[in-house]
Amino acid sequence: MTEVAFHFNAPDKLGYACRLLRKAYLRGARVAVWVEERDRAALDAALWTLGHGEFIPHSGPMDPARVQARSPIHIASEVPAPGKATVLVNLCLDMPEGYERYARVIEVVTGDENDRGHARERWKRYKAQGIEPQRHDLQLAPQD
Repeated sequence: MTEVAFHFNAPDKLGYACRLLRKAYLRGARVAVWVEERDRAALDAALWTLGHGEFIPHSGPMDPARVQARSPIHIASEVPAPGKATVLVNLCLDMPEGYERYARVIEVVTGDENDRGHARERWKRYKAQGIEPQRHDLQLAPQD
């Protein structure tokens, strides 16, 4: 069964996602990221410029298939097929269709009431499907 974790109170969804993806990359994880189309280019750019001299290898839907196949992180505005990825990071407001194809789903949620309201609905839907989501309050946890 898919493991689901909600990371609540992210001060900046894309900034937090970059730090999360850096950790995943350094641990050798393969990750798919579902992001709103309007934010895809910003996340792509942020991963190129995360830190001085630091680059997190990733691909997007316009990259050649051979690049996507080798990339440890794939960013898309449609829920990506898992391929070799075992983790799905959801930066969208909706429930990711096909999430059960991943071993783990990470839901990133800001303090914005609209974002939190959608997260509550996703939480309820996961529970209705027999999943007990984990809760990580980022205001209480140290940030990397």
